[in-house]
Amino acid sequence: MAKASPRSFQPLSRDFYQRPTLEIALDLLGRYLIVDEGGKPVGGRIVEVEAYIGEDDPACHAHLGRTRRNEVMYGPPGRAYVYFTYGNHWMLNVVTEREGFPAAVLIRALEPSLGQETIRSRRNVKSERDLTNGPGKLTAALGINGHDNGADLRSSRLLITREIEAPKEIGKSGRVGVSAGSDLPWRFFDSASPCVSLYRLGTRASRRTPRTTQNSPVPGVPLKGRTGRGRK
Repeated sequence: MAKASPRSFQPLSRDFYQRPTLEIALDLLGRYLIVDEGGKPVGGRIVEVEAYIGEDDPACHAHLGRTRRNEVMYGPPGRAYVYFTYGNHWMLNVVTEREGFPAAVLIRALEPSLGQETIRSRRNVKSERDLTNGPGKLTAALGINGHDNGADLRSSRLLITREIEAPKEIGKSGRVGVSAGSDLPWRFFDSASPCVSLYRLGTRASRRTPRTTQNSPVPGVPLKGRTGRGRK
């Protein structure tokens, strides 16, 4: 995808982010995450995500309630929730569902396709597939940090596009690097992408839409998949 300016891309609508989190997670695969670097787009196609849903989800940052750190998760949907972890990495999440309910989708991996020279300069690795095949790697490559926490994904330097190259097959697995709730199959990835993180083991996601509700999401609800291209 070659476009000269971040303004050439169309952001997703506010309604896109106000749906159930599992549905949004599936619909983010194949869309483009772009950072506006002084008028030049830097980013790539989203190929791996994880969902975190509410205070009942033991792996969610909101599991113990509202805090200063997770405040953005309780705010309007369509915002960036960016936090620092392991003393070394920034992690980018997309806030979902209704305001006041804490839920988000972690962006875990990209296929870099825009601003590749900038991306390579920030990531001192030999293999192209290692540039953005992990949540900390992609934020380093795109220059995303704590200053982006709370950013509106429709009007800030961060953008997720309506444009999509949908995966032909979606894999799913338990979430990575969590000590509780790892059995929930809420990690989704493009099975054909070489840029998915090393935790590729999983099963094929089915094609029906998940039926979790905004008012009473249940962490153990089985995944029922994705229909078509979703909302814009």
